[in-house]
Amino acid sequence: MSETTYLIRLAEDDDDFILGLAPRFVDFPLPPWRKRHECIEGIRRDLARHLEEQPANSFLFVAENADGEPVGFIHLQKTQDFFNGHINCHVSDLAVAPGHEGQGVGKALLDHAEAWAREHRCALVTLAVFPGNERARALYEAAGYGTDLLRLAKPVR
Repeated sequence: MSETTYLIRLAEDDDDFILGLAPRFVDFPLPPWRKRHECIEGIRRDLARHLEEQPANSFLFVAENADGEPVGFIHLQKTQDFFNGHINCHVSDLAVAPGHEGQGVGKALLDHAEAWAREHRCALVTLAVFPGNERARALYEAAGYGTDLLRLAKPVR
């Protein structure tokens, strides 16, 4: 079976597509203190800001299938490593459109992030994922990602 090839390009007039995928970021069990609607709105707000302002260290890419249909996106940010000062590439957001899961879109976007990071002389590619997002965690672990820091939280009410 041959692997599907996707065109990965800079986002241009893709705001509706990208913002429409915000619910994909919470399509799994969340920690009990997180409200689904608050997460979706926070993600939409952050993505809208990056799409509108286009900050210097923020890059959004869209994956298209052979028919030119957008099937996923990735948001990369150049960051500075807290510990050693090196430049890293952070995968801020990665989403695959419903109906296109399991077709290699996520892997193609991660491969693009790694190639982009090498081209921009980044030391690491970093990302964060909710513990309940098992599908994404499996993709990241299969691609060689491992735990670097573990963020814990406790509500104080």
